[in-house]
Amino acid sequence: MKKKSQPDHQAREFDRRTSFIIVEYEVQEGRFRDILKNIGPKGLFIGTRRIIEKDQEITLRFPLFSFDQRIEVKGRVTRTTPHGFAVALDEPLDGLLLEDGRLSDIVHEIDR
Repeated sequence: MKKKSQPDHQAREFDRRTSFIIVEYEVQEGRFRDILKNIGPKGLFIGTRRIIEKDQEITLRFPLFSFDQRIEVKGRVTRTTPHGFAVALDEPLDGLLLEDGRLSDIVHEIDR
């Protein structure tokens, strides 16, 4: 019997943390601001109703550990849904994964 392959989001190397962070991003469709819904050391999911094409490069800017300090990262759109899209990051996010394997605390818009 042939096994079904797992969708990309079920085959993650690292867990993701639920988030509520405003993210600015640039893709071929333009420059936008939406909500970063979850994040892990090597990927994230942005909630939006915009149609963003899969398999394109993306540049993102957002606060992660402090509202006063924004990071800029690059990646590739790997999956799209009617509620947003997933991004695989080119480089892992420094400081997000602790030595014991847990994810470190991050900022949330509701804490402003």
